[in-house]
Amino acid sequence: MKEHYDVVIIGSGLGGLVSAIILAKEGYSVCVLEKNNQFGGNLQTFVRDKTIFDTGIHYIGGLSEGQNLYKYFKYLGIMDDLKLKKMDEDGFDIVSFEDQDQEFPHAQGYANFVNQLEKSFPEEGATIQKYCDDIIATCDFFPLYNLKTEGQYDHAILSINAKQYIDELTENKKLRAVLAGTNFLYAGIADKSPFYVHALSVNSYIQSAWRCVNGGSQITKQLIKQLKINGGEVYKYKEVIQLVVENNAVTTAKMKDGTTVTSQYFISNVDPKATLKMAGENNFRKAFVNRISSLEGGVSAFSLYIVFKPESFKYLNRNYYHFKDSNEVWTAHDYTEETWPKAFMASMNASKKEDGWAEGMTFITYMKFADLKPWEQTFNTTAEKEDRGESYEAFKIRKSNRFLEEIELKFPGIKDCIKSIYSSTPLSYRDYIGGHNGNMYGYEKDSNNPMKTFIASKTKLDNLLLTGQSINMHGVLGVTIGAVVTCSEIVGKDYLVGKINQTSV
Repeated sequence: MKEHYDVVIIGSGLGGLVSAIILAKEGYSVCVLEKNNQFGGNLQTFVRDKTIFDTGIHYIGGLSEGQNLYKYFKYLGIMDDLKLKKMDEDGFDIVSFEDQDQEFPHAQGYANFVNQLEKSFPEEGATIQKYCDDIIATCDFFPLYNLKTEGQYDHAILSINAKQYIDELTENKKLRAVLAGTNFLYAGIADKSPFYVHALSVNSYIQSAWRCVNGGSQITKQLIKQLKINGGEVYKYKEVIQLVVENNAVTTAKMKDGTTVTSQYFISNVDPKATLKMAGENNFRKAFVNRISSLEGGVSAFSLYIVFKPESFKYLNRNYYHFKDSNEVWTAHDYTEETWPKAFMASMNASKKEDGWAEGMTFITYMKFADLKPWEQTFNTTAEKEDRGESYEAFKIRKSNRFLEEIELKFPGIKDCIKSIYSSTPLSYRDYIGGHNGNMYGYEKDSNNPMKTFIASKTKLDNLLLTGQSINMHGVLGVTIGAVVTCSEIVGKDYLVGKINQTSV
């Protein structure tokens, strides 16, 4: 590692790696610093019993030729090398409820989306069409989402509440639950989640939905390959503990191992609260520090990773969003010890094998960080191992068994197919991904006060920029766009979007 770079990026999550490639392509000397053993943040995968599992990326949207993420990935140089499997066209997501003996598909392509749902709701065709039209119209308000530099951006769009919008759309309670049923994608909260977050989240999947064959870490590998081709560098086990500030600019990054690096620009791809601490809260306006400190991290998750016995469970080319009660689609995160879990998302990796059998399956449900209070002072990663103790293992076993009972109700006989089972808690998400209190999607967006949760990529410090899932939007597409916004502060938005459009033709 050199002593000085044009740009130093802290954190190798998607936002950091995309920012690094963009700036390396423009001739800047770039260095990415990662504190953990694995690069990629939410793109990380891990292997158990020779079976690959994703930590955060279970499927991706908008990757058909000419669609928005396809264009971004084409510009980054990774599109042609990704191994992808298109999910079921007539139902890539299935919404189901324990109190309704029926499954409801979310299909690819807007005409198909309407046609498939109309089979279950024959009287609601016009309503479903209006929902689709409003999704598309809302996405059109966000220029970079559509690779434009100018658009009819309307502040009022940020204040529309997702639940309220869906409730006003139809009186049919079942259809309301089905349209809102994938709100796990953004940890939907009834009185807070904005409709634009819902629209931006579901639109690209309806356009086209894909699984990464053998996991999302291939995206990381291809990004790092492109970064190196363009002269960039990336290092692991490099935990930045302090950003030295002089004359309203960051001069030096100090690392835990005692090394330092200087740079013209610094981009932080770690949690904004952690960034403020690294750079010294006294170097920012008090109002800004207070606002960031008061932001609430979204809810976290408890995940089960099941390895199947050979040829015991069929591969499912779709995801499931399953709820105990169709009336609790917006309140699944609000549980008691007795009512947990109220809902779960089920997904599986696409394997290279085409034999029709599943190798493993992932189940994710909400879990509050407060449930892990007894062990919150422990820290455990591949780089820094710490045993959280027998009580923690007992907690995980108890929760796993309870979760399996609910899973068995939805997938009868699945218990008999299990070879081995593993689990992760909000502490795992916190330690490996770096989210505040293990949150999955950055900070909660609030339709009641949209600007409170808006964090600009530019900071008060002259050369410190922010990127990642807490800036703009979460998700693969949202974070990629956020990185473009961040880099636009250095190279110019019109110029950069022009280059991306030119490359993806």
